[in-house]
Order: sequence, then structure tokens, then C-alpha cells
Amino acid sequence: MFPNSTRDIPATRDVPRHVAIIMDGNGRWARGRFLPRVAGHRKGVEAVRGIVRACIERGVEYLTLFAFSSENWRRPADEISILMDLFLRALEQEVTKLHENGIRFKIVGDMTRFDVRIRDLIAAGQTLTAGNTRLTLTVAANYGGRWDIAEAARRYFAIHPDAARDDAGFRPEALEPFLSMAYAPEPDLFIRTGGERRVSNFLLWQLAYSELYFTDELWPDFDGAALDAAFAWYRQRERRFGRTSEQVQAAGNA
Repeated sequence: MFPNSTRDIPATRDVPRHVAIIMDGNGRWARGRFLPRVAGHRKGVEAVRGIVRACIERGVEYLTLFAFSSENWRRPADEISILMDLFLRALEQEVTKLHENGIRFKIVGDMTRFDVRIRDLIAAGQTLTAGNTRLTLTVAANYGGRWDIAEAARRYFAIHPDAARDDAGFRPEALEPFLSMAYAPEPDLFIRTGGERRVSNFLLWQLAYSELYFTDELWPDFDGAALDAAFAWYRQRERRFGRTSEQVQAAGNA
């Protein structure tokens, strides 16, 4: 198991080991250019390719992207149809390229609302890339942080039905192996593009001690230089994990 930041103190690195991103602003990017929203989503896919390359070049080990939340089903039906089509095309066209570049591909979220073709492509892509170690790219699709925690609890108590009556008491860390991203360390750095300042039900458990970076830059414009700016900000942060500054400084000088 990876360290839990509410229990353990993860190692601090100049480059975050795990970066999680909410890719916001595709529609506004398109609107600002008098283009249909789908043009922004297509440009957003191009931005994903660039950030994957940039993360590999900079030594990031895990990259998690919030592509479609459980609340995004509230969007207009025609936009949801476009997004599902883009998702399908990306699975058909990109997974083989990921594999050729040594990237492990993962999807987290409730897959039950996707059609069978998408579910089959997800399963095939995860199997194909399972042994790759250069970068773990996770796409959160039909994902919600509250769903993740509730699902972990459901799975845990299905196996341990008497745990709630345990005299020792139920401990939160018991859920860790059942969370959707148990295979990855907690994000060191959370990035949200597009100017909003909220986490929007993304990785609620895992972001407990992540550094939160918000930028007005719209996702289609977010590139390697923008990522470097986020990393420069990250390196200035003092990651205390509940300790005092004096304790952090003493540990750094030890």
C-alpha cells in the first residue's frame, strides 16, 4: 500500500509523483473563437496528448484526468452524445499509441452507464497496457468522489459484514484497498484549469493533503509551459502534513 497522508508523511519531491487535473474550459475556448463546443472538446483531446508527453519528460509517474463526472450527465443530451462519441474514438485511436509508449492506461468510475462498445474497449485497453511502467494514465469517467467512497464502503462491508460491530471500532484506512485508485499514491498536485476554484467531487478522499493549483488558463491552451508554471508553484509550497514549519525544516536538515 502507498502512504496515506493522514497517517504517514510521503516523501517530498521537486516534481510531483502524481498529478491530478480537472480539464475545464473546452466550451469557453470554443465560444471565444465562435466555434461549436465540440471544437473545444476536440482541441482538449489534443491538449491531453501534449500533457501526457510533458509529464513523461518531467518524470511524473501518475497522471489522473477528470474527463466526465457523474454530474455531467446533467448537460444537454446533444453534448453528452458528442462527448461519448469522442470518448469512443479516443479509445479506438489512442490506446495502442499509449501501449507503444509504455504507458499504463486505467479508467475509474461507474462503467454501467456506458454502452457495451465503450466498456469493451476500456477492458481491452487496460489489459493491453497492464504491464507498462513509464507512466500510469488514469481517466476518471462517470466518476464522483462520493460515489468512490460509498462504493469502497459497500465492497468492504460485503466482505466484512461484522466490521461495524467490531469492538475495536471501524478505521478509515480499512477502506483504502477498496477505493478505485488503490493502485496509485495520493496526488501530490491537483490542477484545475478554466478559472474555477473548487474540486467538484473529484478524488475527495485522495486529495486530503494535495496541493491545490488553480489557473485561469483554459484546458485547450494548457501546455508544457503551463505545466512547468504549476510545478514551479508546487516547489514553493511547504508540505507540512500536520506538522509545524520548524519540524519540516528540521526534518529537511537531518
